[in-house]
Amino acid sequence: MKHRTRIYFSAEQRADIWDRWQHGESMSSIGRLFERESSSIYPILASSGGIRPPTRKRSRFALSLSEREEISRGVARKQSIRGIALQIKRSPSTISRELTRNGGYDSYRASAADQAAWDRAHRPKRCKLARRRSLAKVVAAKLQQQWSPQQIAGWLKRQHPDREHERVSHETIYRSLYIQARGVLKKELQACLRTQRAIRRSKHASLKRQGLGKITNAVSIKDRPASVEDRAVPGHWEGDLIGGTHNSYIATLVERHSRYVMLAKIEKKDAETVAAALIKHAQRLPTELYQSLTWDRGTEMAKHQHFTLATDIAVYFCDPKSPWQRGSNENTNRLLRQYLPKGTDLSRHTQAQLNTVARQLNERPRKTLDYETPAEKFHACVAATG
Repeated sequence: MKHRTRIYFSAEQRADIWDRWQHGESMSSIGRLFERESSSIYPILASSGGIRPPTRKRSRFALSLSEREEISRGVARKQSIRGIALQIKRSPSTISRELTRNGGYDSYRASAADQAAWDRAHRPKRCKLARRRSLAKVVAAKLQQQWSPQQIAGWLKRQHPDREHERVSHETIYRSLYIQARGVLKKELQACLRTQRAIRRSKHASLKRQGLGKITNAVSIKDRPASVEDRAVPGHWEGDLIGGTHNSYIATLVERHSRYVMLAKIEKKDAETVAAALIKHAQRLPTELYQSLTWDRGTEMAKHQHFTLATDIAVYFCDPKSPWQRGSNENTNRLLRQYLPKGTDLSRHTQAQLNTVARQLNERPRKTLDYETPAEKFHACVAATG
């Protein structure tokens, strides 16, 4: 069996790999450019958790290689330290330290000294969580409660508005999780993130989605009132189904104004079952807080007219293959996968268990709500209608 020779990527090739990864290309696509499998690309990206290492730069005050070569030539000519310093326009003390730390006057070599200086400069500053262990413990505890790094950072900012040393950015949290060389947050905490990926993925990476079916007598989202669009008025919801193994499904409902979440157990995906479950759920809320529902083009909502007749709730449908028109619901479905992973049997969850999951989501602060929780926002709406 013929084995391929091991490939060594040059600095330019590694830079190209990182550029493509940051622009959302898959490892398989990148690997094909070098006629290699994705397994050849993975070690390069995984070494820093999918986060591109910063480009190292030398200080403008540091000696350059050309200056070190001038020092070496001066040494070869037996020039004095002051004579060399005058020639390259540096202080004599700079030349003296340079010679002392690199073997002395008689053993100085420019290339070796330059490489040694580069190696000595590789002393990364300890990150904030490494310096403040008490803050790291708070972050770890919140991650274990299924809070996202962005939610943790926003919550800390609200809790300590005037104490910068008690706050940390979400980017620092991500880097401490994915770059294990920092030794701050345990790798096991990655499982607390909603994606549970081994390495960080580019925000430009695309997500595939299957086409959806046709709905008769559907009212387009374009006909939805403007008051629904600007989220100023509570009572307008977005909905969808998320699926699991063995044809198991759960209905997800998100209120646009407060991002409040409700989950409904669905026995089957047929239109009659879905409509009955949504009608039952709608009857739990005051009329003022459930005025419309926006859904995608899935055929499970084919009985939308029956739903509207039973609840007096208007149903609007998104354009085909336009999930961004239900942005709050799409984001919530991603959050839910942290609790209800893909590839699991969703029918095993009781309605009580689903209510617990919804409550946990509703008690997590949201950036879009200025780090208030959906529960706080929604309960204020309930109080106002009462």
